Amino acid sequence: MFNEEYDVIVVGGGHAGSEAAAAAANMGSKTLLITMNLQNIAQMSCNPAMGGIAKGQIVREIDALGGYSGIVSDTSAIQFKMLNKSKGPAMWSPRVQSDRMRFAEDWRLLLENTPNLDFYQEMVNGIIIEGERVVGVKTSLGIEIRSKTVVLTNGTFLNGLIHIGDKNFGGGRAGEKAATGITEQLVELGFDSGRMKTGTPPRVDGRSLDYSKMIEQPGDEDPEKFSFLDITQPLKSQRSCYMTYTSPVVHELLKEGFNRSPMFNGRIKSIGPRYCPSIEDKINRFADKERHQIFVEPEGWNTVEVYVNGFSTSLPEEVQFNALRSVAGFEHVKFFRPGYAIEYDYFPPTQLKHTLETKLVKGLYFAGQINGTTGYEEAASQGLMAGINASLNVQDKAPFTLRRDEAYIGVLIDDLITKGTEEPYRMFTSRAEYRTLLRQDNADLRLTPKGYDLGLATEARLKRMNEKHDAAHKFVSFFKGTSVSPERINPILESKDSAPVKQSGKLFKIFSRPNITMDDIRKIDSVEAYIQNHNLDKEVIEQAEIQIKYSGYIAKEKNNADKLNRLEYVKIPENFDFSKIKSMSYEAREKLKKIQPTTVSQASRISGVSPNDISVLLVYMGR
Repeated sequence: MFNEEYDVIVVGGGHAGSEAAAAAANMGSKTLLITMNLQNIAQMSCNPAMGGIAKGQIVREIDALGGYSGIVSDTSAIQFKMLNKSKGPAMWSPRVQSDRMRFAEDWRLLLENTPNLDFYQEMVNGIIIEGERVVGVKTSLGIEIRSKTVVLTNGTFLNGLIHIGDKNFGGGRAGEKAATGITEQLVELGFDSGRMKTGTPPRVDGRSLDYSKMIEQPGDEDPEKFSFLDITQPLKSQRSCYMTYTSPVVHELLKEGFNRSPMFNGRIKSIGPRYCPSIEDKINRFADKERHQIFVEPEGWNTVEVYVNGFSTSLPEEVQFNALRSVAGFEHVKFFRPGYAIEYDYFPPTQLKHTLETKLVKGLYFAGQINGTTGYEEAASQGLMAGINASLNVQDKAPFTLRRDEAYIGVLIDDLITKGTEEPYRMFTSRAEYRTLLRQDNADLRLTPKGYDLGLATEARLKRMNEKHDAAHKFVSFFKGTSVSPERINPILESKDSAPVKQSGKLFKIFSRPNITMDDIRKIDSVEAYIQNHNLDKEVIEQAEIQIKYSGYIAKEKNNADKLNRLEYVKIPENFDFSKIKSMSYEAREKLKKIQPTTVSQASRISGVSPNDISVLLVYMGR
């Protein structure tokens, strides 16, 4: 049945698996995607949305490298918002509300039209190892399929256990069975494993809701999009979301079920996501708060199904129902299905290299929730990187990694393998020390050349990026070389309560003032004439504005990154024996032995390793 050997086998068809399969196949590797249900490829298991704070930056980075998440997010979007627009551009984060069914369909069709990619529907319950290397997988039917590399992207399916009140049953997702066998084999091979928890809210019938009692949450008036390619277009019409609140009455009704809650009666022993707590966890931890926000999110253009964001719960279904009926606008709510919690196996990511290859088994890669992360975007970015590196491995090419100053994806992976995680890891802008460099607007400038070199980003994508770069650079040069007289600029400055100038000066300096916007500066004839004559689009204009107004911050951050990156080039030999460095603290020696960092810079980021320990290490290495 499977006589041929594949270059890459990807196990699991979620967001991580889909990106991994697409990346490997697009790089020329003969790839097989195996999943338990081909109808559920790239299914949005939780909320019908992509992007958000820091997550939106990740989606744009995936797109810049040549992944598919940005394209599918655009083609299936029903609403677009740029979050944090009132803050600086380092904080701007794109987000789309998605049509859940169209999202999965568009992903499926993209994958089916990807050369070098085969599909097979069955459960994988083991991997085949010869020596120290993986050479294939085994299925529940006993079929052995050979491959040079394997990428595991099992999501919440590894020994998944679903909880609703005092009931629990095996499952990787509502209506789907759990995956067994893989955890047990990996533990036998010497891997450490753990358990994590996540949850999801009820889905309800939108026809039973009274939206007049809620606050409308429309999309942006001038919506943008995720992909840097012209093949997708911004939305011309959008669907609104709505917001309502819980109340003390709702909280009391929920508390009635606490004695039957698996969260509180000991049935759930694993840790859930700190930044996306269940409603029972919220009212328990924040007892002083009289209300919590509930976001009412449509599941698509035409469906009546609604996602109740902010009401994630594993309480008994009748408790969920009675409490939700006391929320404004939900008085006559009808359930499609109750919320539930799910526990699943993961493998602490300190057992991985920066490439996401495991340290114990060559050619075996982990991506997504198996590494302890939460969120579609975090999973997709890991899948992309694992797929890239599995393909490079097969081709005997140098591995591909991203530094912390190059991408949020680099921050994510470095955090995971250097610090590990004991709770579901979610990306935030605050995790990135170089977030002024890692903006959503310049993801293509940062990463498209890398994607092109890998064979993922097309020549058309690179050409478009270069055109944007050149146009923005020339526009900035125009501001640096063009002067404006006091007579022309002072009326504009005075209208913005900005100090007038006494003599002609460069537009660059004027525009650098924090309270002067592009709309203000476009009132100058020469600026508007330049824009019109060069046919500059919104993206180029915005890019030039950011480079001018934040030039000082960008230069300072880049200088700091360059200083610290010098340690990235100080390599630590493979299998370096840290126990010999007696002048280093015991804790540092133990942490370094466990994680086996590959550079001094990575060693410096490990919790428990002090600057003095790094100094000792450098001296010992003769640096």
